[in-house]
Amino acid sequence: MYPLENLIQTVKHIAQSEIMPHFLNTHTTRKSDGSLLSAADLAAQAAFSDRLPELIAAPVLGEEMPTATQRQLWQNHAESGLWVLDPIDGTTNFANGLPHFAVSVAFVQHGLPQMGVIYNPVTQELFSAQRGKGSHLNGVALPLRVSSKKLGDAVAGVEVKRLRLGNLSSRINTLSPVRSIRSMGSSALDWCYLAAGRYDVYVHGGQMLWDYAAGVLIFTEAGGQLATLEGDDFWSGKHTFQRSVVGAIDVDLFHAWAAWIARNR
Repeated sequence: MYPLENLIQTVKHIAQSEIMPHFLNTHTTRKSDGSLLSAADLAAQAAFSDRLPELIAAPVLGEEMPTATQRQLWQNHAESGLWVLDPIDGTTNFANGLPHFAVSVAFVQHGLPQMGVIYNPVTQELFSAQRGKGSHLNGVALPLRVSSKKLGDAVAGVEVKRLRLGNLSSRINTLSPVRSIRSMGSSALDWCYLAAGRYDVYVHGGQMLWDYAAGVLIFTEAGGQLATLEGDDFWSGKHTFQRSVVGAIDVDLFHAWAAWIARNR
């Protein structure tokens, strides 16, 4: 049995003790890829690296590790089990005082997430899931609302700058088939908002393992449908560290959204 309740309490504790004291008052540097790194990212990753193996004796793969270390951990432990951690997903929001960021933690075994938690310590919304047992927001089963059945009425989560296939980026802005588009700066919370029914459809050109490991479990346990932009099954095994995604909480809406994207790539 996976210790989901213990993980929930651990995530809440570390977020409040290691992350929130830095909110609105943090020092940042730039990583080699140009993204921001804050003191809170490092403090939280260190705390989780100590605490998570006490819940399940497995190594921790964190976003703020060298790429070679991440890939070696995945290669050696994806089957037997490891933790996948993003200490702050949405560091740019965090560093700029925008209250839209989250801790994302998943336990992965047999190459698939088995349990996951995503927590926004500002709003205190905690999304959680365990494989085969559904997903929840603060204990309430997801989704919270019925998704729109018509693509023209849908609210879409779209990360435009990652859409590098053909003309999709420009077409999704100028010829969008949905009612409204949102891009809020946290992939982890995107998954949760989709699972909750706050978004109806979603597209992202490439998320890293730690961006999607917990979120995709929360989403699929809520009944969500997904594939890659290339049309592959999301868990096909290709491009583990960076996967594109097309998703919707409603199956009919998913097919309509995926078909529009395929025509406009």
